[in-house]
Amino acid sequence: MSTVFQKIIDRQIPATIVHEDDRALAFRDVNPQAPVHVLVVPKSPIAKLADAKADDRDLLGHLLLVARDVAVKEQLGDFRIVINNGAGAGQSVFHLHLHVLGGRPMGWPPG
Repeated sequence: MSTVFQKIIDRQIPATIVHEDDRALAFRDVNPQAPVHVLVVPKSPIAKLADAKADDRDLLGHLLLVARDVAVKEQLGDFRIVINNGAGAGQSVFHLHLHVLGGRPMGWPPG
């Protein structure tokens, strides 16, 4: 079954895209939790981080670098990157994604 993120990658659902390359897509969250809230997703779907394999090492590193590049592009000096793994951790779309959050102070603990 195709997730909402796969449908965005396939351009079946519109999104405000802020970055795209051959391995990743970054777009603004439709329900932002901070002034800047961008999701970074791999184009090759992995349901959750726990499902990643050793062969995904380069892709996972690439996703972090894309998240960093998005933060720079959005002129965020301080930012948070969040990955939820599983429903109990708050993951609602089972297509690995990184949340890039910024533009306001972030409290701790986060949840």
